[in-house]
Amino acid sequence: MTTDNRDDSERLPDDRNWIGTTGLQRRHVLAGGAFAAGFAAACHPVASSAVQTSGEGLKEETVSIPASDGFAMPAFVARPAGRKAAPVIVVVHEIFGVHEWIRDMCRRFAKAGYYAIAPDLFARQGDATKIADFKQLVGTIVSRTPDAQVLTDIDATYAWAGSHGGDARRRGITGFCWGGRVVWLYAAHSAALDAGVAFYGRLVTDKTALQPLSVIEEVGKLKAPVLGQYGELDKGIPQTDVAAMRAALAKAGKSPPDAITVHKGTDHGFMADYRPSYNEAAAKVAWQETLGWFGKYVKG
Repeated sequence: MTTDNRDDSERLPDDRNWIGTTGLQRRHVLAGGAFAAGFAAACHPVASSAVQTSGEGLKEETVSIPASDGFAMPAFVARPAGRKAAPVIVVVHEIFGVHEWIRDMCRRFAKAGYYAIAPDLFARQGDATKIADFKQLVGTIVSRTPDAQVLTDIDATYAWAGSHGGDARRRGITGFCWGGRVVWLYAAHSAALDAGVAFYGRLVTDKTALQPLSVIEEVGKLKAPVLGQYGELDKGIPQTDVAAMRAALAKAGKSPPDAITVHKGTDHGFMADYRPSYNEAAAKVAWQETLGWFGKYVKG
């Protein structure tokens, strides 16, 4: 089985002193501290470049969303305090679940004026943030999460957000690694979506009974423009796959010519400031591109 997670097996072997300016508050911490405790068990120690965004001016909460099958799906929400009807951005987690970095991404979108919500799409299978063994994580949770269930759970997430303070008439979605693949698939699934931004999500995958979809084969079904953010050195997503995806998008006429950005000199996970693969310069560019994309297609 090939899944969208090979490079998420990367361990964080040391606490590196990567310091830079992002306009966000940096915490230089070692694994085991209060901040680090919020990260997935598989992701320790947490790199010193990890960002913590202030919650000032935001409303944050953990909520329960009724899925179509009656399951109570947990989710994290961050939104501007005192503002009504902000556009909804669904943040799709990596294979490590809704851990601290995903929650912080929600805060960053909330600071930018969005109602950001991260549903735990693995919750039926277990708590991914508590599993340190990568093979166990893939075998017991990731591989057992059906594509169809994920897509309908995201439908339910928008419906819930729209009745709990968000403007679900304006919809964006972003995701990372496993979640990046989901972004492409959801854009092919939902006619109500306005735009997506997919960070290093697999484009070509083997099919299984529960995960029968390969992104590149869904291009003709895309119903919203998707911006792909990819790393030049990503071994799990070779540049041949990226080139094939660009060609497929052009042939189908489904996205603008600049729909995929390849960040030079970067590896898988370049956006994840808690991991050694983090590339601050590329992350800043990707973040500005993401805000510009959503500003054009979602806030519009």
